[in-house]
Parts: sequence; structure tokens; C-alpha cells
Amino acid sequence: MKKKVLIAPLNWGLGHATRCIPIINALIKEGLTPVIASDGAALNLLKKEFPDTETKELPSYNIEYSKTANTFKLKMVLNSPKIVRAIKAEKKAIEELVAKDHYHGIISDNRLGVRHRNVPSVFITHQLTVLSGKTTALSTKIHNKYIKKFDVCWVPDMADSPNLSGVLGHPKKAKLPVTYLGPLSRFCYQDLPKEYDIMVLLSGPEPQRTLLENKLFKEFTQSDKRIVFIRGLIEETHKTYHKDNITVHNFLTGKNLQNTINSSGLIISRSGYTTVMDLAKLNKRAFFIPTPGQSEQEYLADRLNSNKIASSCKQQDFSLKELYKLSSYKGLSSFSTDIDYGELFHFFQRK
Repeated sequence: MKKKVLIAPLNWGLGHATRCIPIINALIKEGLTPVIASDGAALNLLKKEFPDTETKELPSYNIEYSKTANTFKLKMVLNSPKIVRAIKAEKKAIEELVAKDHYHGIISDNRLGVRHRNVPSVFITHQLTVLSGKTTALSTKIHNKYIKKFDVCWVPDMADSPNLSGVLGHPKKAKLPVTYLGPLSRFCYQDLPKEYDIMVLLSGPEPQRTLLENKLFKEFTQSDKRIVFIRGLIEETHKTYHKDNITVHNFLTGKNLQNTINSSGLIISRSGYTTVMDLAKLNKRAFFIPTPGQSEQEYLADRLNSNKIASSCKQQDFSLKELYKLSSYKGLSSFSTDIDYGELFHFFQRK
């Protein structure tokens, strides 16, 4: 009988899905059978990466960011009932899936309702501390209350310093069963000839993805640099077009994306944690523009900036002049870690 493991990333930007790619590959290598469960762009991306893998559709959280940083928290508060309903709906969906088929394990990347009392259930997060300004203590307490319902929490970072997530993944006090995996990335470093001076890597929920795309496109039409835009729109077919010095892809996956990053001199992107892990693995120079109002991304960008690793600025402040100061930053660098997936997945044999 096939030993199936359900792996379910949250559809909130593409980061949760993309950091599950090395885990899915490892499941296959270890003789386990992954079943991918998600919704929307995250599910579509993983279908393209793993076309022969069984998939299931889960209820959507349907989260949309606000247009301004000032209303971000209010928007998230208003979204709270919708999130709670989605958690209950996905928990019911998991009950139905487990009733119909046998699973040896469940891996949830930030989907709070994807677990089962009779199946070893793992939660993946780099946010043991949920930054939300004055309400950080409350948001962290609520998040950890959900995490405690899982059997174990996997944190994709180093256990000690130096590390990438800082206080996010390393709270002073944590009463959770945590395993630190080391940073996760689907990519491999290659020293390729430089095809592009700048790569713009877009992702994340609307409307902020489009707002940033429009601002950057307007700025870079004034540049004579070789530039490539990856729009992060997971559509049925891959589309490419050229405008003067700019090449635009609606999306890239797999080795095509890896090669494009490796052959680009500078990466401009959101400071989402998965992106930070990927760019560290590839030893890239980066410039980060955190999503307005998203405390986690603002913290990561500020931390990397203060450590002179990667420069950053607010979305509203970006101009080509911001890139002039990059020479004083050393760039991201990889942590040499090998994850023992065989030992990690042995956890799924315990029930």
C-alpha cells in the first residue's frame, strides 16, 4: 500500500507553496507518496511543478490586502471572521479526506485547520512570534494556540545564530514542540553568465502585487539596464513579451526560474521569508520592498538593512536613486545545511 502524506500550503502569496517544493521532492525520494492540497495560485503552481502528483482542493481563505499601510491592520481584523470560517471548513475537509483514504502523515504550511487527531500532523511556520505592533503578544498567543494542536512544529531556519528569521522564529519563550530544519529552498546555486542586470520578482496578494508592479514598471522604463520582470501570475500558459530593455514573464517555474535568478545581477522583491531563504541559497544581492503594513516583511527588511546585508525602502519611496547605495551592502549568503529527511519523515511512522 502506498504511504501517502498530505502536504498543504496556504494560498497567501506563493511563498508557502514554493518552500514546500523541496519537501515534496524529498517525500518522493524517500519512497512516500505526496498528495498536494491547497487552492488558487498556490495549487496551480504546484500542479505545474508536479503534474503527475495527486492533488486536492481546500477551502480558500480569500484574503485581500488593503491598498494602504494605514488600513492594513483594520483590513486584517475585518478578515478575521472569514479566516476562522476557512479554518473550520478546511478542518472538515481534512476529516472527509482521511475518512476516504489512509494517510501516514499531514504536513500543513500555515493552514491552521489542516490536521487530524489520528494522523501525525506537522505545522510549518517561521512565525513563532507574530509581529503586529502593539498587539504582537495577543496575535502570537492566538497563533501558538493553534500550533499547539499539531504534533510538532517545523521551523525552516537555523536553531541558533546566525539565522534568517530573527525574533520571528526564535522567541525568548516558546512552549511548543519545535524542530529547526535549516532554511528551505527549491533552488541550487550556479555561477551563470549575467543575462540581466536587474530582476523584479513579484508575488503576494492583491491589490499590493499590482500596485508594486505598476510603480516598478514605470520607474524602469527610464532605465537603460537589462531588466526582467516575473509577474507572479500563475496562468494556464506561460507568456512573455518585450518592451525596450524590459523582458516580462507572467510566471516562471522550476529550472527556468532558478536559471533566471542565477543569471541576474540584482533581485528586487518583497521581503517575504521564503524569498529571503531562496535568495540566501543563491548568494544574491537583493533590494527589498516590504508589503505596506505587513509587519513581518518590514521587520525582515529592516533587519537585513541594519546588518548591511540587503538594502530596502518603503514602496512609496522607491525610485532608481535607491539603488545607488547598494555597493555598501554585502548581499545574502547561504547557510550550509543538509536536512536529514529520512529521519524527519520517520515521525510519520509513530501512530
